[in-house]
Amino acid sequence: MGAQRYIGADERRTRLALRQRLAGRARAGTPEEVAGALVALHGTDPATVYLAVGARLADPARTVEETGRALYEDRSLVRMHGMRHTVFVFPTALTAVVHASTGLAVAARERAALLTHMAAAGAPDAAWLKEVEESALAALARRGQATAAELAQDEPRLREQFVYAPGKSYEGTHTVSTRLLRVLGVEGKVVRGRPLGSWTSSQFRWAVAPPHAGLDPAEAQAELLRRWLAACGPATEADLKWWTGWRVTEVRRALSAIGAEPVALDEGTGYVTGGDAGPVPGPGEPWAALLPALDPTAMGWQQRDWYLAPELRPRLFDGSGNVGPTVWWDGRVVGGWAQRPGGELVWRILDEEGVGREALAAIESEAERLSGWVGTTRITPRFRTPLEKELTTG
Repeated sequence: MGAQRYIGADERRTRLALRQRLAGRARAGTPEEVAGALVALHGTDPATVYLAVGARLADPARTVEETGRALYEDRSLVRMHGMRHTVFVFPTALTAVVHASTGLAVAARERAALLTHMAAAGAPDAAWLKEVEESALAALARRGQATAAELAQDEPRLREQFVYAPGKSYEGTHTVSTRLLRVLGVEGKVVRGRPLGSWTSSQFRWAVAPPHAGLDPAEAQAELLRRWLAACGPATEADLKWWTGWRVTEVRRALSAIGAEPVALDEGTGYVTGGDAGPVPGPGEPWAALLPALDPTAMGWQQRDWYLAPELRPRLFDGSGNVGPTVWWDGRVVGGWAQRPGGELVWRILDEEGVGREALAAIESEAERLSGWVGTTRITPRFRTPLEKELTTG
């Protein structure tokens, strides 16, 4: 076996520019094209989905309309629980793969935890919960889409409450509807529907999940990893384990199943899909981007030194590891941005290396491009970061 090909930071940034649809000539035509290229869009913060799509569209003017169409009319994109028990937006064709590869194991733990917590609180048992579940799903099918409160009109037992962790410092009162709908979401039985407010609203209706075939979990893991490596490779084993939330044995099994090719990275051994280790053409011209909090590119790898200087992290991430809005220049994070209460979009450079007049002009152009389609909508990330807070308050 020959020596592994070395792929340095510059080449990784070139791949990122093209495959993450960030360079000018690589931008996409539709939200579906963006989601397909990235595999998954973070959906915990509703605004992230739209902002991540808009940053990658050749013409972002119809970002809100087209993304809403894909999510709530055509259902070509679906918001559902995925890797690491996190809400993402996936292409609908990928939902069976995500559910089998990551959802089944998490779902079993979630249902068991709910039943344990209910039993500890003296709440009704599993048979009772199953009756409520079946009744709620039938009501949701009749309604098409509904909030938890609307479902409780049809199935009043959803309003039942129980005390979680009695006597503990984190004691709380849980409502059956909240916990049950979460479990059903992880189990792939329900998905998030249209929000109650605007595209930035975090109050969602629920809908019955689109039907999908059951897949073998190991085969689904191989398929998900293959797609992600095609979009994000090269990546280390640590990156893959972190992104998927799988055990290391599962990651290694999936790498073997797809015939992944090892390459040498600054961090050690990385992997690409078979035949993808060769050089790739450059993006043509330097590029700038303003990406939102929790953007899938900024959050895509656990080991980030090749595109994000370690000294920038304390100002760009919150205490739980969630990235805030970032400013990019030619494959590197160089700063952050925010929107002030009056609507003004502001940004600041934190890493001035290589950021000259051309870069500043390109970044300003991207800021104007973003402001143009966001319009009067006010955006506040769900997870606030030090720089975003500082910029917001002026």
